[in-house]
Amino acid sequence: MMQENDSILVFEYFTASGEKDKCIISEAEALIFALLDDLSDFNVDLVINESYGEVVKDYDNVNPILIDIDIVDWLVDNAANFKKAIFISAENNNNLYNITKILEENNVKIYNSSADACLKSSDKSASYEELYGVVPQPRTFRFKIDPKGYWKRAIENLHEKWQAEDPLTPLKIIIKPLMGVDCEDIVVIENIEDLTLDLDKIFVPGSRVIVQEFIDGTDISVSLISDGKKAIPISLNRQFIELKDDKGTYLGGRLPYETKYKDEAFEIATKAVEAIDGLKGFVGVDLIINNDEKDVYSVYLLEINSRFTTPYVGLKQISSLNIGKSIIDLIEGNVSIDDIDISLDGEVEFKKSGDDLEIRRI
Repeated sequence: MMQENDSILVFEYFTASGEKDKCIISEAEALIFALLDDLSDFNVDLVINESYGEVVKDYDNVNPILIDIDIVDWLVDNAANFKKAIFISAENNNNLYNITKILEENNVKIYNSSADACLKSSDKSASYEELYGVVPQPRTFRFKIDPKGYWKRAIENLHEKWQAEDPLTPLKIIIKPLMGVDCEDIVVIENIEDLTLDLDKIFVPGSRVIVQEFIDGTDISVSLISDGKKAIPISLNRQFIELKDDKGTYLGGRLPYETKYKDEAFEIATKAVEAIDGLKGFVGVDLIINNDEKDVYSVYLLEINSRFTTPYVGLKQISSLNIGKSIIDLIEGNVSIDDIDISLDGEVEFKKSGDDLEIRRI
């Protein structure tokens, strides 16, 4: 039965903007249709590309708004017509921040993280500084790729300083874009001699990057729900990340993931989310379990994703909790986060295979 409430504006960036890359669209479709399923008790104004007209017409609670332009451009002209919104977008080209900012400036109540929280989480240097001393993180420095190649000498000096702390153990470093998503444009430097000026073919002059000490280990993530003040972890997830030809590629994951470090991972992820003001709704935290048992820390935080992430589609298969509805109820104050109870029945794996995202119970 429909709830007595104003309609909620719903959209996912790629399916609304008409993205044609099938690899991207497969994941985007899985996310938006999972969210629509969660919101079956609400009246929904769904903004989606006109190519999906036949797909969405069978939803009784959905009013399709079919567009043929970029969703950001559409929102500039139309956001003021709506009171509430929940949406899905990645950080590419600062879309997550820009969309959130447009909605906020038009006084739309959003069931996602605030624009400031999105910006702080997307900027890996800013989030590192915000969480310094709060949770374990790899040492991180920010550099600018200048056209004259001074960045190369600066990184060599940093490597020399870190290597001097433990001369007998070869030091690997990792270079990432300041704002990136899904491991795009990640470069691992195993030998400092591999640091060549060719790097500016990946990171164009003028772009900013972060340099971190490379931690060898198991890639994991924690999915959480937050009401803006308190966060609760709902699953620990194994991440499948391929490092090949000095590049990182996100391939998918499996959940729930069992490890003796689960409680530690949950604690770190929860502390991190609660430490950044404005993080709310669905939040993903990327971490790594350290293979070096002699290190003082077993788990390190890598980054925070202030948005719906791919494990959401896996959780839809095995979770007792309606995540989308629970987020709205939390932020509306209809329920307390302490009353959220979740159980997972079984395991699920989600992997990119060619252009498709395959989701299967294990």
